[in-house]
Amino acid sequence: MKFFIDSGDLGEIHEAQAMGAIDGVTTNPSLLSKGGKPTKQAIAEICELVDGPISAEVLATDTQGILDEGRELAKIHPNVVVKVPLIVDGLKAVQVFTKEKIKTNVTLCFSPTQALLAAKAGATYISPFIGRLDDLSGEGMELIEQITTIYSNYGFATEVLVASIRSPLHVTQAALIGADVATIPFKVITQLAKHPLTDIGLAKFLEDAKKIPKS
Repeated sequence: MKFFIDSGDLGEIHEAQAMGAIDGVTTNPSLLSKGGKPTKQAIAEICELVDGPISAEVLATDTQGILDEGRELAKIHPNVVVKVPLIVDGLKAVQVFTKEKIKTNVTLCFSPTQALLAAKAGATYISPFIGRLDDLSGEGMELIEQITTIYSNYGFATEVLVASIRSPLHVTQAALIGADVATIPFKVITQLAKHPLTDIGLAKFLEDAKKIPKS
């Protein structure tokens, strides 16, 4: 399973990359707003840092506006993936982008039928938001299982990109189901490496090492 970092912070992205943990980056307006840089500049800087898919989101909600914005974003770097909302106008735009060989990440997916439509339109990635479903007493991972089953049934090339991840458990569950990608906040990426028994064991080794005679 590929790991993307869900961040617009260059420091976080660099640190995660140094761990060998990430294969790409997803951003959104909320994340980029924290950096205080124009979107195109921020995306270009991320593309220079990470050699992998970099999702950049359009703000338009009409088909022509999405196409205009998406084409401009795609010009920033060959690795840019245009992030499109899962609405009717978005699906229309995705179909055009697919014909133009522009990669897309269809975002804000909350149902298997939405995911099916995105795949039929030719989306490169579908982003189901599992944490937000869990927040509403839903079962986010059930959605991931449904989507992966449907895509497998019909041989869709669209990759399942698990989004709105809140914990290491979400990552484990997504990997067990067989999702293609998990996009993970930096905080959760660091949590993936932690276990209390690792800390206890390391502390014991270091303490015992002090007892070894020095030559």
